[in-house]
Amino acid sequence: MVFARALADGAPLTLEDRRAFTLVKAPCGPRSSHIATFKATAENTGTLVDYGEGLAAGARAPGPYAASAVASRGRCHAEPECTTRSPFQRDRDRILHSTAFRRLTYKTQVFVFHEGDHFRSRLTHSLEVAQIARTIARQLRLDEDLAEAIALAHDLGHPPFGHAGERALDAVMRAYGGFDHNAQSLRIVTMLERKYARFDGLNLTWESLEGLAKHNGPVTAADDAVAKVARPVEAWRSLELGSWASAEAQVAALADDIAYVSHDIDDGLRADLITMEHLHDQPLAGRLVAQIAPVPGDADNSRRVYEVTRAMITVMVADLVTETRRRLTALAPATPADIRSAGRATVAFSDATAGEIKDLKAFLMQHVYRHKHIMRIMGDAETIVRDLFKRYMADPPAMPEGWHAASHGLGEPQRARLIADFVAGMTDRYAVAEHRRLFDATPNLR
Repeated sequence: MVFARALADGAPLTLEDRRAFTLVKAPCGPRSSHIATFKATAENTGTLVDYGEGLAAGARAPGPYAASAVASRGRCHAEPECTTRSPFQRDRDRILHSTAFRRLTYKTQVFVFHEGDHFRSRLTHSLEVAQIARTIARQLRLDEDLAEAIALAHDLGHPPFGHAGERALDAVMRAYGGFDHNAQSLRIVTMLERKYARFDGLNLTWESLEGLAKHNGPVTAADDAVAKVARPVEAWRSLELGSWASAEAQVAALADDIAYVSHDIDDGLRADLITMEHLHDQPLAGRLVAQIAPVPGDADNSRRVYEVTRAMITVMVADLVTETRRRLTALAPATPADIRSAGRATVAFSDATAGEIKDLKAFLMQHVYRHKHIMRIMGDAETIVRDLFKRYMADPPAMPEGWHAASHGLGEPQRARLIADFVAGMTDRYAVAEHRRLFDATPNLR
């Protein structure tokens, strides 16, 4: 068999070789286990490899290009393997049990926590991203656990009050290197979480760290915030920042887009910032609003709103899976390395749907994120974050004792970074409480 020959003599698989195999089953395990599930037959020579089209509903069959098809590149601090979980399942569980993840409960997505119990928080957003990422990864025969882990961790670095808090921290940190929530997520999992006896951080696998660092694409600038945070990791093993990340990381990034475009429209409708009439002329959403009739007896329109937003998710997921299968067919990857060296994103929307999503984001920016109600509250939130940072810089003892003690002997740039870590870790309500403790007047964020 051609495949057996390639494995035996170490010769790389040609495109024709790759197209001669079809999946019969795919147990989890090392590369040899995945390879054993492929066999060449005369009947399917010349037939494209199945990239998930043939999967039964709910079936799992990771392909040879899934991250788990080869052994993990390991952890910075060597640990015995878990006897009941794969390395990526273990990463996911460490993220779920982290302090930073729990804090997302009271961190803003669009609406501050006290504005309503049913609006998305940064935590529920992350859970929705993870669910969508798992669905897509399974359909594309990728490793669901890695996609889920990256999705759950992608927003760990967000400060209180969402992007308003990030803008404020970046402004006050400008003289000290700035602030970026993606870089902060990497800081959290590599150094700021302090739960384990032998190391700081969560000691995630190389694949999870790579995915967090590059899920938005290659990092090519040496002075990029993510590149700077990655330097200690790269002293152990290069994250290959200039290449594309795994397909699982690419899935997590676009699952984020699907989740927030759909649920921010949902929350905007429920908050009466926008109406169904606003959506009529919008791409994607407008077609679905036209197709989905009002539900009899649905006085507050909540059932129709949900039907529209769930249909949006379905349409975007289906488009992404279809376009990605087309790209996989053209690439014919035999290993995860083929995805990383592809030279372009392998996981993607079609050009038409990507354009519609871009237009929907512009609509949300104008009518939701820049709505006068949101802008007023977020302006006050930025004031809270700026005030806290400046107070701690001028008066480090105002911080809790542990943080104050950690600031002893630090130069100004290092002290600023430590204070940014402290402020970024706050929940919305903790930041408000701290401001009330330290200042005579605090915005009420209403």
